Amino acid sequence: MRANKTITVYEHDRLKVGMVFDTGNRKVEFKQSHLQALEKHYGNGGLNYYQLINKGIKFNQFVGVLQVGELTIEVLPKVDKTHDENRWRTLLIGMLKTVGTFNIQAPSSAALNTKNNFILDLYFALFLKEVAYLVNLGLVKKYTKTEGQSLALKGALQFGQHISKNLVHQERFFVRYSKYSYQQPLNQILFKTLKLLKRINSNAALHSRIGSLLLHFPELPDITVREADFEKIIYNRKTTVYKDAIEISRLLLLNYHPDVSAGKNHILAIMFDMNALWERFVYISLRKNRAQYQNITAQAHKYFWRPKKGNRSSIRPDIVIKNKVSSVGEKPKAIVFDTKWKNIQSSNPSSHDLRQMYVYHDYFNAEKVALVYPGEINQQISGQYLNKINGQESNKTCGIITIGIHENVKVWQDEIYKQLNGWIVNA
Repeated sequence: MRANKTITVYEHDRLKVGMVFDTGNRKVEFKQSHLQALEKHYGNGGLNYYQLINKGIKFNQFVGVLQVGELTIEVLPKVDKTHDENRWRTLLIGMLKTVGTFNIQAPSSAALNTKNNFILDLYFALFLKEVAYLVNLGLVKKYTKTEGQSLALKGALQFGQHISKNLVHQERFFVRYSKYSYQQPLNQILFKTLKLLKRINSNAALHSRIGSLLLHFPELPDITVREADFEKIIYNRKTTVYKDAIEISRLLLLNYHPDVSAGKNHILAIMFDMNALWERFVYISLRKNRAQYQNITAQAHKYFWRPKKGNRSSIRPDIVIKNKVSSVGEKPKAIVFDTKWKNIQSSNPSSHDLRQMYVYHDYFNAEKVALVYPGEINQQISGQYLNKINGQESNKTCGIITIGIHENVKVWQDEIYKQLNGWIVNA
């Protein structure tokens, strides 16, 4: 197990060589070797969670964990001036749980104590709980075709190879037979993930659990795992219990970038786009509290341009709410929300965002549209688009809604619905 060296930064922060972080019990430095590893893997397998700058990196809207050799870089969200790591870490984990990132449904699932845990530790802990459950349940076996030398005649004798190989050693038989064993892709993937965790884990509390599972896990040959291998997996009645563990294996194995030259600064990236996370979080908060007469759709799209050759282009607002119609032939009016993970404070939205919302008015027959931001306080501002002919206010409404962040995620969800539904009714 490696020493735990962890630093915490926020989205859009800069990290430069020589910066030293006081973690309480030690000082941790961001070194040239760490930067070189991040430079080497930049853009590799979608590793674009940061930008390269002079003697350092600048993070973008992605948050989560980057593990570079012995260094763990925790990137937290932040949309106000509060530098409270525990607050932002708890909110991030709460949002991830809400949208289903930690939604493990197998019988072994239990509420994890997330206090003082990093996201990487959460995934490791979830994986170990799932594998422990599978081991206790009994790993699935399957018949595999095997051929080779044997001192006993079993299965089918491969006559040609038997003659050529055993002309002198007549006590041997070259046979082909079926072997009932643990050697099958699902077990091999889990075993490979356990071996990876043993190499990169820095949490002392998880170290013994990894070792214990490896002792109880059958030794299996190492395999190369690619995205296509996970796509080929088909679960049946016996193997469906593997699904949650395999999904975590997929996340860990495909986001692991080994250092094949020096062998020290491997990279594991578990990162999340805060724009996408905020959009999903707002959508689920609305779905959770919606009225019976409301239909809420995420990422509804309509085509708006067709070239003579090639693919059509579409527009895709984040959230569309339609009230169920009460009479035949009535065309439902829509409410369109587009979410943006940034604090605009007292400034106006960008012209691009306002133009985008203007298009949604026409294409979705919208009664009103609004941009939804996180912020320090709840605030609603309604504005009108201007008539293109006379410059007077039109009947097209675009709102700017800021929702204050709450410590309790469930309360925050209720507040999101309250603010957005209040704007629908009153604006």
